[in-house]
Amino acid sequence: MNAFDYIIVGAGSAGCVIAARLSEDPTQQVLLLEAGPPADNFWINTPGGVAKLFEDKRFNWGFKTESVESLGGRTVNWPRGKALGGSSAINGMVYMRGHPADFDHWTNLGNEGWGWSDVLPYFKKSERNVRGGDDYFGGDGELSVTDPVQRHPTTDDFLQSVKAVGIPEIRSLNAPPFEGVSYQQFTIRGGRRETSYTAFIKPILGRKNLTVRTGVHVLRVIVEGGEATGVEILDRGETQIVKAAREVVVSAGALSSPQILMLSGIGARDHLQGFDIPVIVDLPGVGENLQDHWAAPFVARVGARDSYNSNLQGLRKYVEGARYLFNRRGFLALGSSAVSAYVKTSPDQLQPDLQLAIRPVSAVFRPDGSVVIDPKPGIGGAVVLVGPKSTGRMELKSPDPLKAPAFHPNYLSDPSDMARTLYGMRLLRRVLAAEPLARRIAAEVAPGPAVESDQDLSNFIRQSGNTAWHQTGTCKMGCDEMAVVDARLRVHQIKRLRVADASIMPRITSGNTNAPSIMIGEKAADMIIADRSPPRVVTT
Repeated sequence: MNAFDYIIVGAGSAGCVIAARLSEDPTQQVLLLEAGPPADNFWINTPGGVAKLFEDKRFNWGFKTESVESLGGRTVNWPRGKALGGSSAINGMVYMRGHPADFDHWTNLGNEGWGWSDVLPYFKKSERNVRGGDDYFGGDGELSVTDPVQRHPTTDDFLQSVKAVGIPEIRSLNAPPFEGVSYQQFTIRGGRRETSYTAFIKPILGRKNLTVRTGVHVLRVIVEGGEATGVEILDRGETQIVKAAREVVVSAGALSSPQILMLSGIGARDHLQGFDIPVIVDLPGVGENLQDHWAAPFVARVGARDSYNSNLQGLRKYVEGARYLFNRRGFLALGSSAVSAYVKTSPDQLQPDLQLAIRPVSAVFRPDGSVVIDPKPGIGGAVVLVGPKSTGRMELKSPDPLKAPAFHPNYLSDPSDMARTLYGMRLLRRVLAAEPLARRIAAEVAPGPAVESDQDLSNFIRQSGNTAWHQTGTCKMGCDEMAVVDARLRVHQIKRLRVADASIMPRITSGNTNAPSIMIGEKAADMIIADRSPPRVVTT
C-alpha cells in the first residue's frame, strides 16, 4: 500500500510517540518511516553499552561538524541515532525535562500553548515513574523512568561535597525548586534501555492500521498546490512515492529535519538555488538557530575501590557481564552521570545555567570518536553549559539526500558562554576539594593542576570540551521572519505539513533533550488530532 492518512518521517523520540497516538484511531492509516534498522541489539539494550555505540555506523549517523573557528579549528563528532528509537537508542538515557522557565520563555516569544503549565501534562502523560504519579510525575504512561539500580559510594560523596559548598540537595531535578543536586532518573526498564520505540511502538505492533518500515530514506516531501501530498523515498535501491491523505509529519531530528525541508524546496531561496533545487517556499530560518550544550570535561585519579574502571577491564569485565545477564543489575545496568547539580552562575540568572555531572568511571575519547575505559582508576564528569547563548547553523553541502549536511555550531562564540563555563570549572574544583569527596581524590588529571589561569582553562575547554549531544532549534517555532513552524508546528505557507522534534525549539532547554522531544511528540499528536483536516482524494 502506498497511500496512508498520516506519514511520520523518523522513528525517533518524537516520531514514535506521534505514530502511537495517531494510530489509536483504527480508522486512520499511519505510516512510520525510519532510515535505520531495527534496534534489537545487545549493546543498545544494555544501558552500560553507550560507549560501544559512538562509532557503530549501523545505528549511528556519525555526523561531524565543519571546522569550528571558535574552537581553534576543531571538528567535533556528533553521534545521532539511526535506528528504531532514533537517538533514544544510543543516548545516555537521562530523563531531564528542563526548567519551567524554558517553556514559559517559548510562550513569551509568541508560541501560545507552550508554557510550563501547558506542557507539564504531556510530560506526565508519557511517564511511568517508579516513584509513582503526583503533581509533577506521571505514574501510568508508557515510558519507564527509574532510579539508578545502585549507588556508588563515590557518587554519594560527590553529592555530600556539593552540599558542603552551599548547593542544596533536592528530591528531584524535575520538580521544585529545580535548582540543587540530586541523583538523576533514567529511561531504563528492568535493567534494559527504554527507547521511544520500545515504550510506544513495540507494544502496539499488532495494530493493523500502523505500518512501520525500516531502512527507508526519505528523499523529499512532495508539495503540490501549496500542500504536502506525500514523500519520495529510497527503499532498498528503489525510488517510490508514498502519498498522504491528511498530513506529513517530519520528525527526523534537529540535524535531518531541516535537510529534508531544504531538499523539498523549503528554505532560504539563495541557498536552495545554489544547488538548483526548485524553491517552493522561501523560509530563511530553515537550518538556522542551531544550538547545543557544550561540556567541559574533568578527570580525577582515585583509588581502585573509588571507581569501577577495573570492573570493566580484564577478567573482571566478564564477571560484570555475567552479573548483568543473570539479574540485570550492576554497572552495566546504569545510565550515564548518576548525580548532577544544576546551579546559577550568578544571582541575576533567572534559572540554573550550569550542570555539574559526575560518574564513578573515567574514559578516554579518541580523535576518531571512539571511547575506551581509562586503564587507571578514575572518576569523570563535566561542567555543562545548559544555558548557552551561542547559535550556529546547518546548510546543505550537496543536493544528494544521502550526503550529510554541513554543521556550523559556533560553540562558545558568545563571550558569556566561556565566562560562565570558567565559573563552573572553578566551582567544580571547589567540590572536588571538599569533604568527603576530597579524601578519595589522589590527583586531578584533567584539566590538571597546572591549568589554572583563565587563559589556560579557556584553552583546555576549547581543545578538550565536547558536545553534550543535544542539538536543537533548526526549524524553530515562532511568528518572526526566521520561524519555520507556527505554534501548532505547521510549516509556514505549506498546508498538511508539520515538523515535530527537537528542531522546533526556539531556545534549547536547560538539560537533556530526549524527554522534551517526547513531550513535543505528545503535544504534536494532540494538535494533529484536534486540527484534523478532511482527507484529500488519493489515487494510487
